[in-house]
Amino acid sequence: MKRWLIALLVSMVGLAGCSMQSPGAASPETGKKSGPYTVGLSLSTLNNPFFVSLKEGAERKAKALGMNVITVDAQNSSAKQTNDIEDLIQKQVDLIIINPTDSDAVVSAVQAANDANIPVITVDRAANQGKVVSHIASDNVAGGKMAGQYLLSLVGKGANVVELEGIPGSSAARERGKGFEEAVKGQLHIVTKQTANFDRAQGLSVMENILQGNKNIKGVFAQNDEMALGALEALKAAGMKNVKVVGFDATPDAVAAVKRGEMAATIAQKPAVMGEKAIETAKQYLEGKKVTSKISISLELIRQ
Repeated sequence: MKRWLIALLVSMVGLAGCSMQSPGAASPETGKKSGPYTVGLSLSTLNNPFFVSLKEGAERKAKALGMNVITVDAQNSSAKQTNDIEDLIQKQVDLIIINPTDSDAVVSAVQAANDANIPVITVDRAANQGKVVSHIASDNVAGGKMAGQYLLSLVGKGANVVELEGIPGSSAARERGKGFEEAVKGQLHIVTKQTANFDRAQGLSVMENILQGNKNIKGVFAQNDEMALGALEALKAAGMKNVKVVGFDATPDAVAAVKRGEMAATIAQKPAVMGEKAIETAKQYLEGKKVTSKISISLELIRQ
């Protein structure tokens, strides 16, 4: 066979070998995937309408951008969330978006992703350590202040109020509580602060227990709407319909309760927007573009 023909055949074999590279494989020139990005989304719980909305926003935006999302539900368990994130690392996702159950407990999982060179974005709640390329959330301190100022305007200076706290260790609980307490310091008397773990059933039972020893209350601030709605049921059962209840998140059930005149107000976050922004930021980062380390989502007071 002539030399030129042999050379041509060798060249064709080489080209065929290059074309067999699988979709999504890393390009040796750029180190970036050639196929669609796959992002892991670890949520604290899907037993809460707020995080369901966040999930839906993220998945909707990912579909629009041609990205894949693997969503996992920690079910409010820090241990399960750690295992979920380790599974995402094993799947070699391109980036992990985390809504921490606990801002301290999630640190080891964030660091595991760091060690695997998988970038991390946190949403709604922060991680207290570890490398995070961007944190996307509402200003929870400002939201807590907004709730405190509005409750003060309703019940008047010196009134007795109750504060229902979220999951201990979560940044959202800590920051909302800080803002609320700064707003009402010296203005309202917080007769008790108790944890109900951002859960409606616990909000109901904790409020029932509080009412056994504190009938003379004029207002309740719950650090999320699920607890607020549980507290509302306890107040109704006790015949205390004039107590002003302010929640946080503006979930559909809470907004409906405000419209009915049962809840006084809720602080509107925009979870679907958070999810969308998290996916947009993930894509920008994976494409090598600069992203902002903190992205704030605006708040709004929803009232009667």
